Amino acid sequence: MLKTFASAALAAGMLIAAPALAEGGAHHPRSGGFSFEGPFGTFDQGQLQRGYKVYREVCASCHSMNLVHFRNLGDRNGPFWNPKYPNPNDNPVVKALAAEIQVPDIDSETGEALQRDAASADRFPSPYPNATAAAAANGGAAPPDLSVMAKARHDGANYIYSLLTGYHAPPAGLQIRQGQNYNVYMNGDLTPFWTGDPDHVPAGGFIAMPAPLRDGQVTYDDGTRASVDQMSKDVAAFIAWTSEPKMVERKQAGVGVMIFLLIFAGLTYASYRRIWKGVAH
Repeated sequence: MLKTFASAALAAGMLIAAPALAEGGAHHPRSGGFSFEGPFGTFDQGQLQRGYKVYREVCASCHSMNLVHFRNLGDRNGPFWNPKYPNPNDNPVVKALAAEIQVPDIDSETGEALQRDAASADRFPSPYPNATAAAAANGGAAPPDLSVMAKARHDGANYIYSLLTGYHAPPAGLQIRQGQNYNVYMNGDLTPFWTGDPDHVPAGGFIAMPAPLRDGQVTYDDGTRASVDQMSKDVAAFIAWTSEPKMVERKQAGVGVMIFLLIFAGLTYASYRRIWKGVAH
């Protein structure tokens, strides 16, 4: 009876798995080797600064970060944190970076719309006035906000890093329509568009965003070579920070709590042994 049940379970498992194999699926994200991974990981400030530059010079033309203020760049463990300025609004680097950007405002006297230099208290400006305009400018697909994108995707920073480096020429036999781009890390079912061997459907899926990065697209202030791989890794780290800017403090608090609990457990056990010493129970 057990043998029959095991055979039936194995057959059912094979039937369930078969469609997934035929559909190809997406490649598993590759590791970016980020410094903030693990229980004791911390953000690399230099990498965050490079990632901000990639976002500002490349990604910000399409993607918003509506939950991030310029002052956040000067927060503890942030890209431009400086202990001399515990209040990030006083950080001169943050002020200078904000002043480079124009944000919409209203003239207090005439009520007319105008553009002014951003201040540290301002949010990162959106490239489009609304979602409808964003979709209209991008073939009907509005670029998503990146503020918490690393939290919204499985394997966060590794997924973003892999996606940005996963653009390839579509394999022969894959029908691709205008406005679509093939990416091996994009999840999707390519079976309806595959004219080749049905048992060997290519991995990956279609994405509306074309490859946004190319070698040398930005110039890093620290002299790091701006390859596609490097820029992808840096901007993925920056998005991971905007998604969870208090990650390092949370980890540090967790370590302190664990140490306290271990000491408390030791004291509790020692008290137990002392109180009940020599008492049969």
